[in-house]
Amino acid sequence: MDHSSSQGSRQPVIGMGAVYALLAYGSWGILPIYWKLFGQTPAVQVISHRVVWSMVFLSMLLLLQHRRTELAQLVRSPKTVALLFTSAALLTLNWGIYVHGVNTDRVVETSLGYYINPLVNVLLGFVVLRERLSRWQQLAVGLAILGVGNFVWQLGVVPWIALLLALTFAFYGLIRKLVPVAPLLGLAVETGLMGSFALLAIAYWAATGSSQFGSDWRLTLLFIGAGIITSMPLLWFNNAAKRLQFSTLGFFQYLAPSLQLLLGVFLYGEPFTPTHMITFGLIWTALLLYSASSWMNHRGAERQRG
Repeated sequence: MDHSSSQGSRQPVIGMGAVYALLAYGSWGILPIYWKLFGQTPAVQVISHRVVWSMVFLSMLLLLQHRRTELAQLVRSPKTVALLFTSAALLTLNWGIYVHGVNTDRVVETSLGYYINPLVNVLLGFVVLRERLSRWQQLAVGLAILGVGNFVWQLGVVPWIALLLALTFAFYGLIRKLVPVAPLLGLAVETGLMGSFALLAIAYWAATGSSQFGSDWRLTLLFIGAGIITSMPLLWFNNAAKRLQFSTLGFFQYLAPSLQLLLGVFLYGEPFTPTHMITFGLIWTALLLYSASSWMNHRGAERQRG
């Protein structure tokens, strides 16, 4: 086979992978704008509708893709369903903390959580999966811990929203790594498992007259749209993951918290003090070391295979 023609045929795939990655992480980065539109609506109602409408949207996709047989096989495995129930609970908690953070004017802190997340993943891999950490990865994790410690020491408060976002999403990712389920199918089952609880909550609010759904057509459309704006970035991410090497995809993940940080500081006027600068600087340095280490390891592995 001609090598140049092979490269040419692969180029559009890689290009589309980058487009999907930009769509996914770019969407996640500007999502605070959407959640801010809910105003004073309780976060628990926003999340309940987010789960329900995501369940509806993803179920429709599964039907269109004729994957009912796969779904039926999955739900016949109690162990898999139990693990997905746990991951679903973690994902729902992560969503709730995120919306609460955005709507209580702590967008900067939510961005901190997603900057920390890759380093928590590394730490979990070491503790739970017994993965070895390189010297640079150890230094990166140490710098991140130092950054959070600086935040607590200087401001006298623990950045709970950032830490809980990082931890819940890291544990969610760990469980999904251990469960052999396709991404779309797994997410559909997760939203289905949480959807029953969300529907009960929505029914209760409707019965007691405390439901925001239907009170205003704009708010109602926002509730319904929450399912689409939740699901589409995940589908774009899945498409990107199929087309790009994992190490390449990893570099795109910093786009989302960077956009969130810019929104928090420049659009919503949240404070960014010298303490924030030192904390973020330490974590950015940690991420640079982590990314460089991952890239060098990947290049080394490629040379060995070649």
